[in-house]
Formats: sequence, C-alpha cells, structure tokens
Amino acid sequence: MSQLICTDLILGYEGQEILSGVSFAVEQGDYVCILGENGSGKTTLMKTILGLRKPMSGTIETGDGLSPREIGYLPQQNSIQRDFPASVREIVVSGFQGQCGLRPFYTKAEKLQAEKNMELMGVADLKKRCYRELSGGQQQRVLLARALCATKKMLLLDEPVAGLDPKATQEMYSLIERLNKEHGITIIMISHDLRAALQFADKILHIGGELFFGTRSEYLRYAASHREEAVGNA
Repeated sequence: MSQLICTDLILGYEGQEILSGVSFAVEQGDYVCILGENGSGKTTLMKTILGLRKPMSGTIETGDGLSPREIGYLPQQNSIQRDFPASVREIVVSGFQGQCGLRPFYTKAEKLQAEKNMELMGVADLKKRCYRELSGGQQQRVLLARALCATKKMLLLDEPVAGLDPKATQEMYSLIERLNKEHGITIIMISHDLRAALQFADKILHIGGELFFGTRSEYLRYAASHREEAVGNA
C-alpha cells in the first residue's frame, strides 16, 4: 500500500472551491515536487494532508506503516518566526512535542535524537546560539532538524529555499536529497524552482488548471505537448 493516498480532493475556504479533482498516491522513498502558480492551492493542499485543514470533500489516507503523526513539516517562515528568542537546541527538540501527549518533558532518547539531527543538518556547533541570530540558511537547517524529530518516514516542505542566497539554496537542496537518497525519507516539496524540481524530484504534481501527476520524464512530455498546443492556438 502507498504511504499517502489522496482521492478526489476538493479544497477551499468558507465554501469557496479553489482546487478540485486532486488524486495521487505517494510511495515510500518518493521525491515529489508540487508546482503551480501563486494562489493555485499548493500550501492549502499541504496543510490538508497534515490535517491542519479539512477538505471540502474527498479522502486522505496513510499506509505502508505511516501514521499521520509521523509526518514532519517545514512551513514557510514569517518575520515573527525568524525573530524567535530561543536556542537552537530548544527549537530542534520541540519537534517532539507532537509525540509527548500529556508528558511535560522530553525523554533522554528524544534529546539524543535531537542531537543526532543537529549533527546531520550541520548545526550542532550552533546549538547554544539564539535562533534569531542565525542566517537564513542556518535557520532553515535548524527547522529541518526540528522536522526530522517528528519523522523518519516523510517530510513535507513548503518552499524551503525561499529567500535564501544561491549558496544556502544549493546546500539546502543537497541536504534534502541526502535525506531522500541515503536515509529513505519520502519528500513532498512545494517549489517555484522548475529547474531544481526537474533535477531532484522523481515525480511532479502540477496543480492549477489541468492537474498532472507523474514521473519527471512524463512531466517533460506533458509540458512539451502543452507548449505546442499553446503555440498552435496562438
């Protein structure tokens, strides 16, 4: 069974439909990029998958041993979040909050895993630093380490390189690829970077207008045929 199955989803706000007919399935180890214009519903879809919003209709199921609570999430940051006055260590270990239930403390095993995640993301030497003092690239690596505390199976990333300089952008893409290829973590990432999507992702979900879901090579054929149709109708 697939890790994630979305069937006939209709998404919207206050009864106003913004996205419909969304059906796709994600397998363990997939690297999926979600493409589409601004306002097409990419972030809404991601929040619906996470259970932060309810679909107007349709179903979302998890399988292949994945629980909805085992999905890590790296959202877009706003200016208030970037100025959060906590240490790197505190930020990273807070990724376990969803697994604590009523327990008011982190276990020794959770603290150890947080240390390992900081090492993996290259921020262990920053663990005592205040988060708001870090560069944008460092902050994103800290938040990725935090997201890893929630999962060893699937990560949802909402434009993880937005606002980063070219060097930090490449470092982030390399870290995400490593998590996918070396650690087997399924990646679902919203992106505006078509070049990077075609370089790293093995599947593409394009929303807005006609919906497409398929492999990278299938998407290239789809995009080429639609360009030809656009030229032919011009």
